[in-house]
Amino acid sequence: MTETASTRQHRGGHARPAAGGGATVLPRPGHGWTYALIAAIVVGAGLVVSIWWQDTTPGSLNNTAGLVTGAGRVLGMLAAYLLLALVALMARIPLLEHRVGSDVLTRIHRALGEYTVSLALGHATLIIIGYALTAHTNPVSEAVTLELDYPDVLMATAALGLLLWVGIVSARAVRRKMAYESWYYIHLYVYLAMALAFSHEFADGAEFSTSPRNRMIWVTAHVTVATLLVYFRLVVPVYRSLRHDVRVEAVVHESPTVVSLHLTGRDLRRLRIEPGQFLRWRFLDRAHWWQSHPYSLSAAPDDQRLRITVKDLGDASGSLSHLRPGTKVWFEGPYGAFTARRLDPGSNGKVLMIAGGAGITPLRALFESLPGGGGSAVLLYRASTTAELPLYQELSEIARDRGFGLFPLIGPRGTGPDPFSPAELRRLVPDLAEREVYLCGPPGLVHAARKGLHRAKVPRRRIHVESFDL
Repeated sequence: MTETASTRQHRGGHARPAAGGGATVLPRPGHGWTYALIAAIVVGAGLVVSIWWQDTTPGSLNNTAGLVTGAGRVLGMLAAYLLLALVALMARIPLLEHRVGSDVLTRIHRALGEYTVSLALGHATLIIIGYALTAHTNPVSEAVTLELDYPDVLMATAALGLLLWVGIVSARAVRRKMAYESWYYIHLYVYLAMALAFSHEFADGAEFSTSPRNRMIWVTAHVTVATLLVYFRLVVPVYRSLRHDVRVEAVVHESPTVVSLHLTGRDLRRLRIEPGQFLRWRFLDRAHWWQSHPYSLSAAPDDQRLRITVKDLGDASGSLSHLRPGTKVWFEGPYGAFTARRLDPGSNGKVLMIAGGAGITPLRALFESLPGGGGSAVLLYRASTTAELPLYQELSEIARDRGFGLFPLIGPRGTGPDPFSPAELRRLVPDLAEREVYLCGPPGLVHAARKGLHRAKVPRRRIHVESFDL
């Protein structure tokens, strides 16, 4: 049956070990992993350019037409390479998810996506102009010739159109106006664009049509990424969902717009879930089976129970309050590095948490499970009104039991003093510069808090952000 916050027996509010052994299970993530990943992507791009250079005919770049065509070819190869990298970044590879972090991977993915679309457009434009210069015709006529007479160019045009479509809906201004489901399923067309582009590369790419070695390298790279994608996004989730048999136990109303879903399963410790991480959830009833959403745990997990807390954001999240106990749940994960493993040994376990909106969920789990006590953790909880503070009673009990600091920052946005000004932050947390900071919430809050922390001279390496701005 569905419970209410006023009648249920309290669940949570007491420190429990994380499933899988807590914060010592995996190595500490850090900026070094991010830099290594970026360096690997750059090195790969350099290798792609070297393949283009090795297969460039001597003397072919001695005139304008040759230079333009050559530039178009290398841009096309780089676009295809980055498209491959984009898919690899979203393959949910554990090494990257746990040591770089999903939020960082998403930011790199978004930046590379912009470059990929720009390179693909540049490739098409320069190839048309280069071929037109060579044939001494106008670009429009040459574009028609390429579309009608060259094999698989129509496929390449369709791939470019799909990439442009995905790029447009990924722009922040557009993304924020779309339902999550629409945005998610449009993104799946990237796989179709990739397949269409691959066919075009082998049919028309001079680097591949005449070089068995290059074809082998390109096929191996694509097969490797496809294998990782299928294994970590399909095989592993299906196996884990069947093995652990997660189901909805109860639906708890935390406020008029927030519900907590209490889930049960078997042998959950083997998942090695850490407080602060998220999973992608699929609820197998008639209304939700086709939707998959990322939600963080809102309480430290144990061997038989998990909890997520969901705010009604106007999309399918609002209908989760109608789930029936016993509903089967499939899941992917755990994902993310927003965990206690990010703690810098130099901070002596001192932590500042800043949360707002749905960002309270991973911090609620961390607040419960962090080591230490007696003021070692302080949580600043931002909201416009007291009605927008779900889980606050639980947080108060944890703070009282463990001696942690808890400060609600209540007030309408854009009015009154800035709660994240350096002076206000230092007033609330006098030893601010000595603390590790965990920050999670909507984009506006994250931007304002980050700005205040930087102005307060908190080192960037000590500010850890989990962004919900997908």
